[in-house]
Amino acid sequence: MSAARRLHVDLAVVGGGSGGLAAAFRAASHGARVALLEPGELGGTCVNVGCVPKKAMWLAADLGARLGHAKALGFPVEPACPDWAQLVASRQGYIANIHASYRRRIDEAGIVLLPARGRLAGNGRVDCDDGTQVEAEHILLATGGRPVRPDIPGAELGIDSDGFFALSAAPARVAIIGGGYIGVELAGVLQALGSQVELFVRGDDLLKGFDPDVVERLRGNMHQAGIALHFGYSLAALEPGEGGGVRLRERGGDAGNPFDAVIFATGRRPNTDGLGLEAAGVRTADDGHIEVDAYQATSAERIHAVGDVTGRLALTPVAIAEGRRLMDRLFGGDTDACVDHAQVPTVVFSHPPLGKVGLTEAEARERFGGDAVSCHRTTFRPMLHALADVQQHSMFKAVCVGEEQRVVGLHLVGEAADEILQGFAVAVKMGATLADFHATVAIHPTSAEEIVLLR
Repeated sequence: MSAARRLHVDLAVVGGGSGGLAAAFRAASHGARVALLEPGELGGTCVNVGCVPKKAMWLAADLGARLGHAKALGFPVEPACPDWAQLVASRQGYIANIHASYRRRIDEAGIVLLPARGRLAGNGRVDCDDGTQVEAEHILLATGGRPVRPDIPGAELGIDSDGFFALSAAPARVAIIGGGYIGVELAGVLQALGSQVELFVRGDDLLKGFDPDVVERLRGNMHQAGIALHFGYSLAALEPGEGGGVRLRERGGDAGNPFDAVIFATGRRPNTDGLGLEAAGVRTADDGHIEVDAYQATSAERIHAVGDVTGRLALTPVAIAEGRRLMDRLFGGDTDACVDHAQVPTVVFSHPPLGKVGLTEAEARERFGGDAVSCHRTTFRPMLHALADVQQHSMFKAVCVGEEQRVVGLHLVGEAADEILQGFAVAVKMGATLADFHATVAIHPTSAEEIVLLR
């Protein structure tokens, strides 16, 4: 191989998603020579088939609901569904601007962008599928994950969350398989954009890991929106309908009426195939995720990993924080830099949104003992919904510990819960007590004031 095909850098980043990009930019800001390997579009899942296009569709769905509220308040408008093609064009134009911004920043930072797939070759080397060899002092794996389909007959008749973003119109009847983040979010979006949605869940509830009280309130709101929920459902197969569409066959049961689309929201797996992990000595868990310590170090010297490929917290801001802290440690001189994975706020963009920071009531009772835990909750209709006589309710819940009633968990579902939670997450992270909330003068009339008025 000629010398022109070899590249020597301080850091080789394999994967150009949110975590990989954040790490590359931070390392370059510390003066490191960086090579970024990404064969696809920059931004990974979040920008291309995740957070960003999902929020665009959510915003459109939310705007459609507000048209209905406007009519109820006397505005001469009729509720309507958007022109799907125009909506998608606006969404993709926004994403194209993000891609252009990334490319501009990469050039300005002096990062070498290699549009190639990389494979670990040992001894600090990454071999690219275009023949380039990258030799690096440190290697970062940030290859993310991808959706999975259940191993059932006819699985090819359905689509996954990536396929949702390729839809050219809202299907009339949609079956969504799965009751986690993705299933709940897509159900709300599609129902609001004109589909009739049915959600099929293997377990007995939605959103495992979230507080049952706010999840129960969300179920009620979804029911009010017209979404049909089926729990304890075991899907055996998908079958083509006689007149078109796709039918679901339940294990031990009959096939129902056909749906125009079936969407799998049945989990994700890490993108580790073909990375050469075993040859490089990088240990993985039984589920395929790369094992890392608190400092993002793998079992192989000078090889690190961040983001969804580690299976820790599959959230874009977590991947970004992990990448930045790691680079601060490797190249910025901050030897203790790492991410605190406790009390990370997160939001499900359901309709309305649901979010949490800290512990659920059950988690708090298990950790601190039942007698030490107190809970404070309120259920109400936001002012707009009350004015428009819309039966959608919000619920806020604080989980407190000890005589001082330190807030160790905050759980919200309702209008603007996503925006409200970010600020209160800071307070929870700093150890605020319920008395601190009460000592804060409320902003009236708002939904957020209900948190500082909790009793």
